[in-house]
Amino acid sequence: MKVVLLAGGLGTRISEESHLRPKPMIEIGEKPILWHIMKYYSTFGFKDFIICAGYKQYMIKEYFADYFLHNSDVTFDLANNAVEIHNNNSENWRVSVIDTGLNTMTGGRIRRIRRYVGDESFMLTYGDGLCNVDLDKLLKFHNESGCVGTLTMVNIAELKGVLEVSDKGVITSFREKEDCDASLINGGFMVFNKEIFDYLESDETVLEKEPLGRLASEGKLAGFYHDGFWQCMDTQREKEKLEKLWASGSAPWKVW
Repeated sequence: MKVVLLAGGLGTRISEESHLRPKPMIEIGEKPILWHIMKYYSTFGFKDFIICAGYKQYMIKEYFADYFLHNSDVTFDLANNAVEIHNNNSENWRVSVIDTGLNTMTGGRIRRIRRYVGDESFMLTYGDGLCNVDLDKLLKFHNESGCVGTLTMVNIAELKGVLEVSDKGVITSFREKEDCDASLINGGFMVFNKEIFDYLESDETVLEKEPLGRLASEGKLAGFYHDGFWQCMDTQREKEKLEKLWASGSAPWKVW
């Protein structure tokens, strides 16, 4: 089964680094977050990747073109124009990097890689989020659901105190956040059947709007609940949180 990775956006909310490189190429522990995501999938046996690139897509292509240089000891014999690889640490992956356009929306990017996916079901996630969801259970849940798509649901707790306000603008209740205040959101790590392409009309199609909304209204969208670790990387603060977890040696997504 192929894994489709959405990695073409501008990443404006973490512009401190994304002005230099695509957001999925921002490093956690000297490895792009994209690598961490792919490494996680490959641990479950999913090793055929399609990367929907856009913004500074050449940097993603160059990374994989020179992958052995990033991960192996090498000797450059300049006199003889030769390169000797001392320890080949390349992954057993097949990686297709597809330029899906600079301003294409998420649904449009998926639509553009249809011929690379074929008629098979496929995994899909974003290039900026890490978790420790059980992908085998996710796939089993999807297959048993009979739905066109399945997304992983995660809880996001409220960050601030909770207020209740009357119609006149008077605060009637104030309390600190509680676990019950958490909201379920789409955490990525999705599975789709080929029928999803029938819901993607153009480059302007946003997957998270009309397509997923239609699937939900038609009873064709399943939700797989994940109560373990999940963290996106939208801001510099969130990047630093992931860095600390990796440096601690106990990153929840490091299962290899």
